[in-house]
Amino acid sequence: MDAGNLALALTGAAAAGWVDAVVGGGGLIQLPTLLLAAPALPLATVLGTNKLASVAGTSTAAATYLTRTKVDWRVLGPAVGLALCSAGLGALLAGSVPGYAYRPVVLVVLAAVAVVVTLRPRLGTALGRDAVSPGRKVAAVALAGLLIAAYDGAIGPGTGTFLILTFTATLGVDFLHGSAMAKAVNVATNVGALVVFGSAGHVAWLLGAGMATANVLGARLGAHTALRRGSAFVRVVLLVVVLALLVRLGTDEFFALRGW
Repeated sequence: MDAGNLALALTGAAAAGWVDAVVGGGGLIQLPTLLLAAPALPLATVLGTNKLASVAGTSTAAATYLTRTKVDWRVLGPAVGLALCSAGLGALLAGSVPGYAYRPVVLVVLAAVAVVVTLRPRLGTALGRDAVSPGRKVAAVALAGLLIAAYDGAIGPGTGTFLILTFTATLGVDFLHGSAMAKAVNVATNVGALVVFGSAGHVAWLLGAGMATANVLGARLGAHTALRRGSAFVRVVLLVVVLALLVRLGTDEFFALRGW
């Protein structure tokens, strides 16, 4: 890799770390950047290297959030445990299911997310004080630890955003507490997928280590920014990331349907 492509990969990793720490969705930046910077790498190796960079930044953000916020470990613990296994299974399936099969579903979900967050301005801006029913807790664990975790292992972009919205919608927590819980689960999904990719030899370790360092720097700055600016700031960034994901996936779907 020449100096220009290396700089592109490191810059993309730092930017992704910041976005991911604030509201998730860093894969929207990091994965396409890595594909551009290292076009000769096989897709599985790109995915594995992306996970190596992501796990470092996500762990940094999770540690920062969890030392500053109080979360419900009765929900988060089972979600983290399930996510570790589900992401590994998703990574095993990576490449066996074509990307176009996921795009329509993800587009519909993202559009619904954008509408809900726009029409419900109080969502995620105030910490819920009411007791959460056992059913909602089970739903949060199942969605985060099974469905979203498997998606992260197989594809990835947007996972952090989906996790934050899952916790805010089901548990009634604000975006800061939702981000703290999302980061803990995201660490597990990244580790689970990385173990699978690494054991299969699908990680460019030296490149991944450099990107991990850049991702950590971005994640540390992003987590501190979110904690300082509050849930209202996170909500704005969330909408921007969701719209960017919609544009990106919508463009991919349009070109796929046209056969370009």
